[in-house]
Amino acid sequence: MTIDGPALRGVLRSHAAGVAVLTAAGPDGPAGVTITSFTSISATPALVSFALADTSTTWARIKDSRWFGIQLLGADQAELAARFATSGADRFAAPTRWHTGPQGVPLLDGCLSWLVCSRHDQLRLGDHHLVVGAVEHAQAGEPGDSLVHLHGALRPVGTIHPART
Repeated sequence: MTIDGPALRGVLRSHAAGVAVLTAAGPDGPAGVTITSFTSISATPALVSFALADTSTTWARIKDSRWFGIQLLGADQAELAARFATSGADRFAAPTRWHTGPQGVPLLDGCLSWLVCSRHDQLRLGDHHLVVGAVEHAQAGEPGDSLVHLHGALRPVGTIHPART
């Protein structure tokens, strides 16, 4: 038997997770949500992944989308992350700045970088869907430090000094 969800979340609060926004063109307009489950899987071929809960209203809107975008957020974008994490909000309304990118994917302006991916694979695991994307387009954006989620809060990552070798 595994531990329950609240116990697991309590333990994992001390693990810093990068903050990104997932976007896609849904059947009724652009859809997006803040995620901390984004990860790189493979460089060759270029594959990344994210997971969304069955109960996510964004999942219901993007589950059939062939293309999606991942925006990596900078340390100064906590307000944007909070907006895309707020249920029921019109996330793409002002003051959100965005444009239509490759394959019609909505992309947020001012991010550290963005990727446009085609859906490569999908697997239902527990109460989530794990989606693997093939990176078709990637671009560096604004320079700066990253935004992470740690101990239940959004926090900037300061300058990291290289390890001595």
